[in-house]
Amino acid sequence: MRVILLGPPGSGKGTQAVRLVKKYDIVQLSTGDMLRAAVAAGTDVGLKAKAIMDRGELVPDEVVVGIIAERVAEKDCENGFILDGFPRTFNQAASFDELIGERGMKLTAAVSLEVPDEVLLGRIEKRARETGGARADDNAETLKKRLGVYHAQTEPLIGYYRDQGILRAVDGTQDPDAVESDIEKILEAAAA
Repeated sequence: MRVILLGPPGSGKGTQAVRLVKKYDIVQLSTGDMLRAAVAAGTDVGLKAKAIMDRGELVPDEVVVGIIAERVAEKDCENGFILDGFPRTFNQAASFDELIGERGMKLTAAVSLEVPDEVLLGRIEKRARETGGARADDNAETLKKRLGVYHAQTEPLIGYYRDQGILRAVDGTQDPDAVESDIEKILEAAAA
């Protein structure tokens, strides 16, 4: 099972990814974690990423895709994986599709967690109150900036995956158990 979780910041992707990993015995792949691991391991792609990050620059799409390519080739990904936070751009999505296609793989589903911006703002404000602002990014201003980036760069992927016939939308405003149940129905239908 190979799944991409799409959705704006605060939509519950991380929560659902953890649940799906347990349910389906698949690996959660986080680009941030993979970048750090590739740098630590000293792989060719990791060394390129380190040089770029050391200059304070954003890691370009081809390097991020290269790190994902290395990671999905590892043994623990044979049963499948869930991508949370990747792809973020059309170029990343197209490059990733090409890469897995060359390996005879295809995505099982792209699941979009749909949550209106005003609900996301309410969630962040509630979390900030409950945690005493423990996370630096738990504020409305930061979320608004992140939502702007999401709407400009990542939201267009919804159409990209819809055109491939693998996109399924889930109401992310529901209780997390209901969201999980909806995702499981989608994945079971896609795998059948």
